[in-house]
Amino acid sequence: MGGVRGLVYSSIPILTFVPVNGFWGLTVAIWAALGVAVAMLAWSLVRRENPQPAISGFIGVAIGVLIAWRTGDAKGYFLYGIITQAVYGGAFALSALVRWPLVGVIWGLIDGRGMAWRRNPPARGWYAIATWIWAGLFAIRAVLQYALYLNDEVNWLGAARIAMGWPLALVAFAATIWAVRRAMAHENEPAVARDASDE
Repeated sequence: MGGVRGLVYSSIPILTFVPVNGFWGLTVAIWAALGVAVAMLAWSLVRRENPQPAISGFIGVAIGVLIAWRTGDAKGYFLYGIITQAVYGGAFALSALVRWPLVGVIWGLIDGRGMAWRRNPPARGWYAIATWIWAGLFAIRAVLQYALYLNDEVNWLGAARIAMGWPLALVAFAATIWAVRRAMAHENEPAVARDASDE
């Protein structure tokens, strides 16, 4: 999801948009957030880094400011993020319910083992736990931020977006590592048993 740079690229425009909106109004805040997003993208390209986090951040900012401009309300800036969190939460929850937990699918592709883990119920269970953790994270973000959105709490929306970004993502990431390690231990059990029998 962009790693540390992704978190930075998603946080700085918010830290720009909210105070600028408070002091100089929506129009200035829109241009300030867009300017920051463009500057971060240019910086990433100049440094020849992977531009994906900066591009994703720019697209998110562009959609957010477009909604804010069309609605004439600063809280519109956060609507796209709220919808995105709800969609992510629904996708992760659905994948766990149909026994194709997304954490297992993603890790299987990264690790190169494919989908062999699906034939191992304990491993599938641990991947499901990790997937439910992310589903819960996305749901908490969406519900709380939507409540703030309905109450026109623009400043609190900005604070919640950042506070629920870095800290909760780190907690979910740590819990994912814990669950994936246990899943992999179960995946390796048959190989261990074969090795023992050969001896």
